[in-house]
Amino acid sequence: MITFAPVFHKNQHKSAFTAAWQHLLSIGILLAIFLLASCSAEKFIAEKEYLLDKVEIKTDNKDIDLALLRQYIRQNDNSKWFSLFKIPMATYSLSGKDSTKWINRTLRNIGEKPVVFDTTLAKLSVRDLTVAMQRMGYMKAKVNFDTKVKGKKLKAIYTLFPGEPYHIGKMTYIIEDSTIATIPGITGEQATLKTGTPFNTSTLDAERTRITDLLSTMGYMRFNKHFLVYEADSANGNNTVDLTLRLLKYREKSSEPETNHPKYRIGDITFLSDTGKIVPIRKKFLDEMTMLNTGELYDSRKLQRTYSNFGRMGIVRYTNIKLNERQGQLTDDGCRILDGTIQLGTKPVNTISFQPEGTNTAGDLGAAVMLTYENRNLFHGSELLKLEARAAYEAITGLKGYDDSNYLEFGFGASLQFPRFLLPFIKSNYRKRVNASSEVALRWDMQNRPEFHRRVLTAAWRYKWTDRKVKSTFQFDLIDINYIKMPWISETFRTEYLDNTTSSNSILRFNYQDLFITKIGFRWHYNGETTVVRTNVETSGNILNAASAIVKAPQNDRGEYTLFNIAFAQYVKGDISYTKLLHFDQRNTLALHAAFGIAYPYGNSNTLPFEKRYFSGGANSLRGWSVRSVGPGSYKSKDGAIDFINQTGDMKIDLNAELRTKLFWKIAGAVFIDAGNIWTLRKYDEQEGGQFKFSTFLKQIAASYGLGIRLDFSYFIIRFDMGMKAINPAYETTKEHWPIVHPKLSRDFAFHFAVGMPF
Repeated sequence: MITFAPVFHKNQHKSAFTAAWQHLLSIGILLAIFLLASCSAEKFIAEKEYLLDKVEIKTDNKDIDLALLRQYIRQNDNSKWFSLFKIPMATYSLSGKDSTKWINRTLRNIGEKPVVFDTTLAKLSVRDLTVAMQRMGYMKAKVNFDTKVKGKKLKAIYTLFPGEPYHIGKMTYIIEDSTIATIPGITGEQATLKTGTPFNTSTLDAERTRITDLLSTMGYMRFNKHFLVYEADSANGNNTVDLTLRLLKYREKSSEPETNHPKYRIGDITFLSDTGKIVPIRKKFLDEMTMLNTGELYDSRKLQRTYSNFGRMGIVRYTNIKLNERQGQLTDDGCRILDGTIQLGTKPVNTISFQPEGTNTAGDLGAAVMLTYENRNLFHGSELLKLEARAAYEAITGLKGYDDSNYLEFGFGASLQFPRFLLPFIKSNYRKRVNASSEVALRWDMQNRPEFHRRVLTAAWRYKWTDRKVKSTFQFDLIDINYIKMPWISETFRTEYLDNTTSSNSILRFNYQDLFITKIGFRWHYNGETTVVRTNVETSGNILNAASAIVKAPQNDRGEYTLFNIAFAQYVKGDISYTKLLHFDQRNTLALHAAFGIAYPYGNSNTLPFEKRYFSGGANSLRGWSVRSVGPGSYKSKDGAIDFINQTGDMKIDLNAELRTKLFWKIAGAVFIDAGNIWTLRKYDEQEGGQFKFSTFLKQIAASYGLGIRLDFSYFIIRFDMGMKAINPAYETTKEHWPIVHPKLSRDFAFHFAVGMPF
């Protein structure tokens, strides 16, 4: 793998022209090496054979999706990194012909063999492209194939001539089953095939699927698409097809006569464990999770929801539902009876896990351990009880004037999750339909630093549910209370930072005092195939503020209402992020991401709590900066020791573009561009240049670029990103504002290690 970086001379005042020339020279060297390796690929091409250099597919019809049709081409040229460079082929081509040598075998294993053009595969591609367009409704489609040869390289060109699309002329439905013929929705307004509808296989198959799905929810368990047959007549010659959809009768065996399709009702439901014994879950709860109710018509949707309900239960390892027809017995309305057996494999009820970890905070090394106990069936209803204990120690260096120089943390947490809604006014039928959970959590953290001691008590009650139809998950935080107490602050810290009139900092002081945060919030997460949307809205302190005003609660010396002599935070906050994936081919994807967040303190607060403020920089934001080192606005850090407080804001914008490519084995690469910043909504004297203003915010957009390496192990991804600053808003008038033209590695480079993708 070849990488390049800016070149520097002793003269740090080199011209912009020189810096740009060095970038171009590096790219030129890379391209020269690539072209040299590409040329050497020809040694693997025999006489009268050609290297398939490029495959082009084109058409003059704007309605044809070429990206969709490319899958029907049987032979493509060698894969490209970042859709530009055939590095895998070039790597293979650097090997010699002697396969007994280790270096040659290694280069071939990590590389990709040059693709030799195959006329047979080209002919099959022409056939498949023609058939694909005919299925799209272009019944007179044709494909021309041509080649362009230059030396030992060949370019394959597929030119598509789809012609005019066909439409449905007269549409007729013939329902041979007299019972089904009376069901509303089979034909009529709900039918999707009408005169003028485009004639293509996807539309025709969608109608068969619609009818099959409809009947499968109305007791017709044995009905499938094979009972729906099309008869087409295109003899009218005007690009229309007269279509008949025939619903055939049921035949159980080929030797038996045709009958109407049988309907089924649910009979008895029996629950068994994987060992054949009684399931260790309350019968009432099992019935609540089961959508298949005795006496009701068979419904395929309820069957799938039953699988889903049991699948999200922590105690359940697997679910197997068997429906067997009861022989020789019918219901009063003539339906057959299905007796069900639901077999549940269960996990161990009690588990204990121990997890050690290493920590590194700004170069200070330490260690942490976590002990977790889980009970997956506390009340025999698959309730999950989780108890956690965590301890951490870190040796802090570089601090002067403090008695102690270590960091110590102890944390204890307890949570109880119920696999259903716990709300008294929700009907039982709705509880069954929705994949929901309710959770109550309590946590206490003790943090002892040389500068201060901090205690945090958290209590929360939240609901989570999933709607598979709209590919969305939801979370509603009914209440989330945080009580922050500062029992001790060192005299050195208080004197130098909190009480120092020459470095007065309201943000700093606000975040080192006792505080109540009572939050209510709602989250929505949409996860489509190529689109991901996340939103979050939360607010805090409104009820407490209204009640305090009514009862005329006491106020502190800053005019803030207090509860038990502790001020409470009041704010509103909203976030939205959008990610779009554009797949160029199997190896290359462009990921586009945009995020916006804004929070505003009001009423009882002039400043946001530190935990609710935005920061920028780091592995998931502007990767040319370290975490919490950008902004707000054009603010420039003055004291790195504690300035992380000032480098926070009330508003954030993130814009990212990342081209991802598969390299070889489990290694992938990426090139990226990041832009954005944070701002404050109010003016704070200690954050000069940090307030958002429409007249200046565009000039304060920071930007970075870089390269990334990913190790993709399917179940998790390890990521290494190397970013360089491109535009630095902290420097408005000097050349440091444009590090893309005046790069300095020691100042502008940042390295990030992370697990998972950035967005």
